[in-house]
Amino acid sequence: MTKLPDFEGLAMFAKVAEEGSFAAAARTMGVSVATVSRGVARLEERLGARLFNRTSRQLALTEFGGTIAEKAGDIYRQAEEAENAAREMSVQPRGLIRVAVPMSFGVRWIAPLLPKFLRAFPDISLDLHLSDATVDIVAQGFDAALRIAALPDSSLVARRLCAVSQLLVASPAYLERFGRPTHPRDLIGRPCLSYAYRAGTEVWRFVNDAGDEEPVTPVGPLRVTNSDALLPTLLDGLAIAELPEFIAGEYLADGRLEAILADWHLTRGGLYFVTPSARARPARVTALADFLAAHLAEPAWLSPQAKAAARGAPRLAVRQRL
Repeated sequence: MTKLPDFEGLAMFAKVAEEGSFAAAARTMGVSVATVSRGVARLEERLGARLFNRTSRQLALTEFGGTIAEKAGDIYRQAEEAENAAREMSVQPRGLIRVAVPMSFGVRWIAPLLPKFLRAFPDISLDLHLSDATVDIVAQGFDAALRIAALPDSSLVARRLCAVSQLLVASPAYLERFGRPTHPRDLIGRPCLSYAYRAGTEVWRFVNDAGDEEPVTPVGPLRVTNSDALLPTLLDGLAIAELPEFIAGEYLADGRLEAILADWHLTRGGLYFVTPSARARPARVTALADFLAAHLAEPAWLSPQAKAAARGAPRLAVRQRL
């Protein structure tokens, strides 16, 4: 007996078991009833047991047939998924992409890229969900999400697009009035603004090049669910706050904010394109991932050192736990 499984016979058996009749299975698969009957009979002969009990009015799985019907159905569905994925990738990407993006990042850095993407892929439409709250992309039916994180553990598949640093900042007016902190412990007792959706914990964990660690819990008059809401209070010289470099960059460049504790750094994370699975990913989602990877590999907010590091980093999609 050949070692190659009878995939056709298994597929026909699975469809008959699902539809409840040879005729219905034949219509679904677009073949004749005789073809289905021969396929199932061939599989029964190969396996050495009957799969169905047949009468003139009723068709029912045998006990043996029932034991393999679910597995045969899984094979059929996997084959369909493989064919559909291959067919979709062989044509121009098209269809709707539901993608979740952090609010501030999406408005500043994703929205300006969308005209170019939509011109390049006229058959794709986007449903852009802007929120700083972390969404469950599987349960909520998203095709993808952008996550700014240090790779927390989960079963999602992530493609790293670029580095995202967190900076501790204050206005020149604040530093002139209250002095510049030189050690994370100097933050204790000072007003520090906090971000509600900070990944994992609200504690600021500082590390220096010597490997020393210093945790600080920010205490202050304002806690927000969107980092942009910190800016008026920061710029008015009332407090210190942590900001992602993609927000802080323009204010650091024109002097409205200054980075502090330069000898220490907070958690270093990245921007990730996250999907539920890399298997059978639609061509439209792959097109969006490739487009964002190309346009965000060296974003304008990165420091010269970070850009140099980005040029040496691999551009390939990698399977990560996120």
